[in-house]
Amino acid sequence: MNERIKQLAEQANELDYETFDEYNHKTVQHYKFDKEKFAELIVKQCTDILMIPEHVMNHHQELTDYYRGWVNGRLLGIEHIKKHFGVEE
Repeated sequence: MNERIKQLAEQANELDYETFDEYNHKTVQHYKFDKEKFAELIVKQCTDILMIPEHVMNHHQELTDYYRGWVNGRLLGIEHIKKHFGVEE
């Protein structure tokens, strides 16, 4: 599995409850995997990849038609991905 996917899966684990292990004399934390959070994290990663660098957005008016189309296409792609997966900001 891709290392980034593993990291996102770890982030999707939420503490469910704790027990006390009397044999080892320590608290044991039990986690549950939040599938919805995992999906949202993946969608966010995808849209973050398409994000336009700040320095490009600041000079949007000065861009050529080609780059203006590139910027608009990426922004449209982000919106389509979010709408498709029902992710809100």
